[in-house]
Amino acid sequence: MAVKTKKDPAHQVGYFEKLPTHIRDLRDTPPDVFEDVSFTDWSSLRWARVNRPYKVDKWAKGKELWEQEHDQAMPVKEGWKHFNYHFHQLFLKDVPHEKKEARKELFASLGSLDVHGAGEALQELVQLLVWNKVHRVEDAIWDPRGKRALFEGLDLNKPNVLFLGAADGYEAMQLMAQYPGGHAVLVDYDAFCKTDRFGKFPLQYPFLGNNPATGSPAVYYRDDFNIDFEVKDIRDLNYGKEFDVVVSIGLIEHFPDEYKHEAFDMHRRFLKAGGYAILTTPRNQLRSRAFYTVMSDYMNYGYRELMDIYQMGLYAWENGFDILRAGYIKAHNGLICKVR
Repeated sequence: MAVKTKKDPAHQVGYFEKLPTHIRDLRDTPPDVFEDVSFTDWSSLRWARVNRPYKVDKWAKGKELWEQEHDQAMPVKEGWKHFNYHFHQLFLKDVPHEKKEARKELFASLGSLDVHGAGEALQELVQLLVWNKVHRVEDAIWDPRGKRALFEGLDLNKPNVLFLGAADGYEAMQLMAQYPGGHAVLVDYDAFCKTDRFGKFPLQYPFLGNNPATGSPAVYYRDDFNIDFEVKDIRDLNYGKEFDVVVSIGLIEHFPDEYKHEAFDMHRRFLKAGGYAILTTPRNQLRSRAFYTVMSDYMNYGYRELMDIYQMGLYAWENGFDILRAGYIKAHNGLICKVR
């Protein structure tokens, strides 16, 4: 029988701590970093007005080397494996320590006139500085306050949740903290996500949610949730329309326009009547473009777009969804939808 993670008495509402690898944030005060544009008349939008998404086209060196070696384009599934492994390495970094080591390496290389070594050390230092700002200063990857604001107020009671392209499963855990007592199925066709990205998610990371018995806030950990993980291609899932929520985080931007309808159909296919589709995509903003440029060797192993919320909403509207909530959080656009 699995032993539940022991609750830390310090993990109360208002708690905040910056660790070498990530932030723990249980603050429930503003700003929630959610800019609401739900009032938009989505039926009136046209592509000529909103334009098309920005395509990220600076590829990882690892992708280019793989394609040279194999004399073919990297297959999508192979790209996901490379992305998941390299992205996960960022979450493992003791950033203060590694910044110190990178600076030492840079100065040592400069002192010995090793131009190549200095260039590599400088690149590593810049990547660490960017990752530190995005993940340990702004907390824009997990963004607990923004995602709680996006997910709040839904008509859910012990929901059955399906997470498509689940990676570390973070958003399913945040949903289950806010609407406790349910069950989640995480799906990703890369087994590394099950064993490492989700399997080694920090056990002491606290999720702020609700206690349905008292109506008061409550803190949960990964081991408090009823979660199954399926290593499977989404297209091969055997479920029917049995989920209260189907969620994807950063999925539809990996589908070129000719395949976008398939991405949205994957959300529709498994939803109960009246169920919620929750989707996010990375925002098209200067800092996001800079992030995917500087961090390309970790991130850019496959097709990727950056959108604004109006482009994302228009895709959802055109593919048969009514939009109940739409807005920006720190690094992502977010939609709460129902099938029209």
